[in-house]
Amino acid sequence: MNFKSFGKDGAPVVLLIPGLGVSYEIFVPLIGLLADNYHVVAVEVDGFTLGVHTEFTSVDDQAGQVIKYIKDCHSGSICCAYGLSLGGKILSRVLEKNEVEIGHSILDAAPLLPLPKWLVGPLRYFQAGNVWSCYHWTEFWRWLFHSHYFDVLLDECRKVFPSGGTKAVLDGYKSVYTNKLEYIPKVDIHYWYGTDEAFVAKPQAKHLKALCPDLKIEIFPKMNHGQMLVDHPDEIAKRICEIADAIS
Repeated sequence: MNFKSFGKDGAPVVLLIPGLGVSYEIFVPLIGLLADNYHVVAVEVDGFTLGVHTEFTSVDDQAGQVIKYIKDCHSGSICCAYGLSLGGKILSRVLEKNEVEIGHSILDAAPLLPLPKWLVGPLRYFQAGNVWSCYHWTEFWRWLFHSHYFDVLLDECRKVFPSGGTKAVLDGYKSVYTNKLEYIPKVDIHYWYGTDEAFVAKPQAKHLKALCPDLKIEIFPKMNHGQMLVDHPDEIAKRICEIADAIS
């Protein structure tokens, strides 16, 4: 795991953790909007790095590396963290371990519940084929897998595939969908998702609300998985600033 730093040294820290199959560069437009006022740290998750081979280990291991980074580089405390999809799952485990202080946390469509055991295997291999086809990028595979995807995510999958390959996707999905979030400390936490992914995301938000009654939920109309970040980074930046600048 690598940590890319941008923006102002000494400013409040905003940590960004990307989703499965994409690189930290999915945050580049967002980083540009935050860098004048914050010290922005974008994470390269193992298995999805750029230009170097790495292997995804587990959500717990990735969370442990984030915790170590916050302890070693920011005295155990940061202002705000935003996790997209897998990144939100990693962030939820950081919170669950309760070893560092994060003033405000945003989970964007994070998968927090396990899938039925019979479904985990087929989904892993379907998504591995999905990311593989992004890399090989033929019209047939694009038609077969990508009717519900959009070009930025496809490009991101294509960039990171050589880093961890099919194995990183298989290992990532297995770890994500066989673990259940059991505990969240009393913190300022937000859960975001789009209406076009509500079938999957709504149960996650409901589960988190049961663990954290003060959870703040925001639903983006006509948005799919990660689409608000990709299509409207200015709106994401505005919301992060509002949250990060709020008085705890």
